[in-house]
Amino acid sequence: MSYATLPKAELHMHIEGSFEPELMFNIAERNGIALPYDSVEALKAKYDFNNLQDFLDIYYQGCAVLLNEQDFYDLAWAYLLKAKEDHIVHTEIFFDPQSHTDRGITFDTVINGFYRAFKDGEAQLGITFRIIACFLRHLPEQAGFDIYPDILRHKDKIIGVGLDSSEVGHPPEKYQRLFQQAKKDGFKIVAHAGEEGPAEYIWQAIDLLEVDRIDHGNRCLDDEKLVQTIVDKGLALTVCPLSNLKLCVVDELKNHPIKAMLAKDLKATINSDDPAYFGGYINDNFRQLKQAVGLSDTEVKQLIINSFEASFLSKQEIDKHLKNVNDQAD
Repeated sequence: MSYATLPKAELHMHIEGSFEPELMFNIAERNGIALPYDSVEALKAKYDFNNLQDFLDIYYQGCAVLLNEQDFYDLAWAYLLKAKEDHIVHTEIFFDPQSHTDRGITFDTVINGFYRAFKDGEAQLGITFRIIACFLRHLPEQAGFDIYPDILRHKDKIIGVGLDSSEVGHPPEKYQRLFQQAKKDGFKIVAHAGEEGPAEYIWQAIDLLEVDRIDHGNRCLDDEKLVQTIVDKGLALTVCPLSNLKLCVVDELKNHPIKAMLAKDLKATINSDDPAYFGGYINDNFRQLKQAVGLSDTEVKQLIINSFEASFLSKQEIDKHLKNVNDQAD
């Protein structure tokens, strides 16, 4: 059984974080924007991060070259081609609308470019999708309320809302009213919690935001009661191993807690987070993690099964994918 060729779902991937340097330079040239780097190599040399904020600084620089609907289409299409190579058959991607609207780009330009690409990916590549709009947590809650009408207006394209950006110092409780409104309007709720922030942030995501899924969640292992609560509620963790390594959440990949998560019956999944910046797409994460911690075939299969069970697909669609996984894994 090979993780590489098994069908899989990806549930934690920031589409802006799949912006490869070569494409960034191409779009910048097309739009007449000068990047502060002499070459692709000079840009890649900056991808040595000590923490989340170091990464975010360069991430937002990359966003700045995206101006037109075709730019957003091209970014999404490039990810879809990578996803096809890795046998992803379903993806649930994040995008950061405020990273673009705060630069004067209209919300419609952003969502229409992304949505058109994913519809083409569904038709031409056989990859189904869901889109989740994330609020930037380093901004005040009111900024989320300001952009929320646009998200609601495109509810036919956007299935859920999330919370990302700088975690420490920005606990989920700051955004409780915003997420209550989104839940009332029928959006799925996810939130980054327990990556760099403490286990308490995960408690807040569960109790105050009423999340349907926890993004990252590594620090739940600091609190056995929290682990049991997550298991009892059937909440999944969207774990991102190479991101954890690159951002120093773990010091070495061999110390990644994925096996401990599985041993505690946590519904962990493997994802690529920001693959252009963190050194790999989903199969790269599986490959390096498998080598580092010695994942068994049974554990690999469970992680892939979890990815579908934790998705926002219908039960009928999930069952179809699980049958395919079981058929190919035998």
